[in-house]
Amino acid sequence: MTVSVNGSVALVTGGNRGLGDRFVRALLQAGASKVYVAARDPRTITADGVIPIALDITDPAAVQAAAEQAGDVDLLINNAGTFFGGSVLDSDLDVFRKDFETHVFGTLQVSRAFAPVLARNGGGAILNVLSGLSWLSLPDVAGYCAAKSAAWSVTNALRVQLAEQGTQVSALHVGYMDTDMAASLDVPKSDPAQIARIALEGVDKGLYEILADDVSNHVKAGLSAGIEVLYPQLAH
Repeated sequence: MTVSVNGSVALVTGGNRGLGDRFVRALLQAGASKVYVAARDPRTITADGVIPIALDITDPAAVQAAAEQAGDVDLLINNAGTFFGGSVLDSDLDVFRKDFETHVFGTLQVSRAFAPVLARNGGGAILNVLSGLSWLSLPDVAGYCAAKSAAWSVTNALRVQLAEQGTQVSALHVGYMDTDMAASLDVPKSDPAQIARIALEGVDKGLYEILADDVSNHVKAGLSAGIEVLYPQLAH
């Protein structure tokens, strides 16, 4: 299964800022024929030549309405995200639930609603924006990490289930990017415009896993090297 971004009809959730906005602009530059941009407040969408959609991915009625409005989509980019964090011992469990509501249940809800749309339009593709933290848990933001890990598991299940209808399901893994979400963090950050281009190139190549930076490659490699490699503080 391979999908061409050029000529595609795409929908980007959370497309009003950050990586989502860069996805929108990269799609237009890559020759997408139509781009729907979904945001909770469509007035915050700044890209020209797109179709805005009001969408809160945690609202089932809004998700269904979006699927009905954008019935010609053949490329779905599940980008909408939150970063409440969630310390593993100290945070209220509601903090964990908030990240799960968006990254797991919201992403699944949108994927379910658009699966028949993609089937009718020839199969198409889904790109789920995940993280290097899908494979690594940091205690201070354990809620976010757990949500991304669960989203990766859901993505794998979608891959298997939707292969029967010819839908390609890809996952983007990336570390910190220079966006509002990571503005307060004093860490190396990738250019989201470059990450968007890398991700779309991966979709064009039919990649299931798109590792967009050194951090994600390093963490993925550590999965087979033993728990002490990913968590050196546990080494004896």
